Amino acid sequence: MFQVSVDETFAAGHALRGYRGKCENVHGHNYKVQVTLEGPSLDSIGLLYDFKDLKEAIQCSIRKLDHQFLNDVAPFDAVNPSAENMAKYFYEEISRLLETAAPQGNPGDPCTVKRVTVWETETTTASYFADGTRTRNQESGVRSQESE
Repeated sequence: MFQVSVDETFAAGHALRGYRGKCENVHGHNYKVQVTLEGPSLDSIGLLYDFKDLKEAIQCSIRKLDHQFLNDVAPFDAVNPSAENMAKYFYEEISRLLETAAPQGNPGDPCTVKRVTVWETETTTASYFADGTRTRNQESGVRSQESE
């Protein structure tokens, strides 16, 4: 299998509903989103997926969130805007965009979104994987008020 990844950044504010601590208050982050695609074969020029096209898909998904208060933007007006839920959101949005995009070089073996990782800070991430599992990577393994 082959994999390619692209990172993009955006800034947004949010407040975690139901959370007890600093993160229940309105605050913001400079987020980084990494999308990893996977597929079994390359096209005729040796590409799994054009980095430019993946970057455009990520930017399209970010556009409605950038410099917004996430709690006011669907789906985060109904779903808590946690890093975990954001990773799932980007996974679903990018997957949808890839399905509707014109076939890339090798339509017989299309690539799929394997994993999306969202950085809330330089040291805290949440990922959503193709098999539906989510992980959170942080020094203590739990959300720390000091890290926000």
